Amino acid sequence: MRAIAGASFAFFASAAPAAAQPGGDWGGYGPWHMWGWGMMGTGMGIIMILFWVAILVLAIAAARWLLAAAPGRPTGEAAEDILKKRYARGEIQKEEYEAKLRDLRN
Repeated sequence: MRAIAGASFAFFASAAPAAAQPGGDWGGYGPWHMWGWGMMGTGMGIIMILFWVAILVLAIAAARWLLAAAPGRPTGEAAEDILKKRYARGEIQKEEYEAKLRDLRN
């Protein structure tokens, strides 16, 4: 453990003079700024999180849309309502409407 601590101290100690010079190897920012990318790293992290959240939301929306449009799925309209609409449009006569209505209710 002591060897690791000594090695890291040696690295930072050797990097400090270069960072202290204007326009040095670190561009005047120091090694800590370069490792974390500063505000750009934070902004890119937030953008990446928003990107994956958007992908997840789109995938869920697409799955719900596909499941709602699946063939053979009931439309939610009752058979009696369909029969009433057909009678109202004049597609069937009163006797046929009453007979089909009795069949549906039995």
